[in-house]
Amino acid sequence: KAGLLAMTAAWLTRVPVRVHTFTGQVWATRRGPSRVALKAIDRLVAGAATLAMADSPSQRDFLIEQGVARPSKLIVPGNGSVSGVDGMRFRPSSVLGWDYRERFGIPASHTLILFMGRLHRDKGVLDLARAFAALAGERPDLRLLMVGPDEQGLRREIEGICGSCLARLHFDGFTTTPEAAMAAADILCLPSYREGFGSVIIEAAAAGVPSVASRIYGVVDAIEEGRTGLLHEAGDVDGLIDCLRRLAADPGLRTTLGGAARDRALRDFSQDSLTSKVLDVYARLLEGTADRRPATVDAHPDQATRATGWYGRFGKRAFDIVGASLGLVLLLPVTLATALLVRLSLGSPVLYRHERPGLHGLPFVMLKFRSMVERVDADGRPLPDGDRLTPVGRFLRSSSLDEIPELWNVLRGDMSLVGPRPLLMEYLPLYTADQARRHQVRPGITGLAQVNGRNGLSWEERFQLDLRYVENRSFAWDLAILARTAREVISCRGINQPGRATVDYFRGDVRSNG
Repeated sequence: KAGLLAMTAAWLTRVPVRVHTFTGQVWATRRGPSRVALKAIDRLVAGAATLAMADSPSQRDFLIEQGVARPSKLIVPGNGSVSGVDGMRFRPSSVLGWDYRERFGIPASHTLILFMGRLHRDKGVLDLARAFAALAGERPDLRLLMVGPDEQGLRREIEGICGSCLARLHFDGFTTTPEAAMAAADILCLPSYREGFGSVIIEAAAAGVPSVASRIYGVVDAIEEGRTGLLHEAGDVDGLIDCLRRLAADPGLRTTLGGAARDRALRDFSQDSLTSKVLDVYARLLEGTADRRPATVDAHPDQATRATGWYGRFGKRAFDIVGASLGLVLLLPVTLATALLVRLSLGSPVLYRHERPGLHGLPFVMLKFRSMVERVDADGRPLPDGDRLTPVGRFLRSSSLDEIPELWNVLRGDMSLVGPRPLLMEYLPLYTADQARRHQVRPGITGLAQVNGRNGLSWEERFQLDLRYVENRSFAWDLAILARTAREVISCRGINQPGRATVDYFRGDVRSNG
């Protein structure tokens, strides 16, 4: 809820950098309308954010697979987790562990299984209760400790399942000293049905405690199976019993797994390392906006009015959505025919996908119809554009039919109908501070430079026109540029730079005065 409200409010007020962190999906275990609705909310949050973070690589893959966020918009800082682990706080400590065991009357010789987290069905606590009840009959030295708030009132149900071994079942509610319980445990168990990462696993690992957990996204990043812990299928009580039985019966294996777990936790998930990675992300984002927005507003107060007026704030995006939707519908026959032409002449894939800088320089994947073949030299480097551009490709470029798929980018919010053309990611470090202001607006399918010479212009001329658009954009100007674009497409002018099959690379050797 907080993420939804924050991202929506930031999007409405046009905060330039909007970062949301995904830490698990409540809808992952739902079915029916509630799953659809909750998943749609996550999609809305991801759409409103300019960048999203996931707290594990497998969660990132899950979100992409489920269509919640685009790959170009979703990153994992470091190796994952929300906050890393403090190796000084979570560490093996016989003194701390013994004091904690004494509170519950647990002998040092008994094997203690620890669950730490919310007592919730999605955490698999009922599965753990059934597994413990089955194993307790085999091993009279086995204990189970559940630490965490009872969110769903499950304690009575758990006690009912463990009725025959109730004296060896212990509960501790919310705690501010989880490290004490970790130091007391022999095995951590997290048979969860959904997790973003499972921070409790690396905290236990730092304390030298191996884990038994379910093989689900998020958790598989916290455990190296067979090396720092054991995994079972979610909901598989028999599999859970087998894993717990194996560790309970083998103190040597517990020691080996626990030692490897601590080494990995301190190496891959240290709090300092993760904090540094997250700060690096924010630093890169701020580098792209901090120096540009204030300078523009202070130097040109009339520009601020235009940028925050009805069209700059809301109208332009609404215009893009309507225009792109109509274009996709009206051009559907042309789109299908072009796709067939590309498939027959160039083969697969039909679409060319390439990462380009979007609003504030953040990357997105731009779509076009493919116009070149894949040809490389003896060293494996792509041949010049002129050697790879086919007759069909030249026709697609001269008629601008290769640009049609970009309407989908407009509909998604990656691009606008009108704006500076998206160039290459490798150009970003080459821009002057003034040239970089072209990224204050969404890149466009067409723009002021495209109707004033297109690729026939020098880089300096193109940047000057781009900045002129940024400083003077309006509804009337967008309509005029779109009308002139139609004329330019018909005339087929400026398709390529003089003497080039396409356009020369930008070398960062020009200066723009805005």
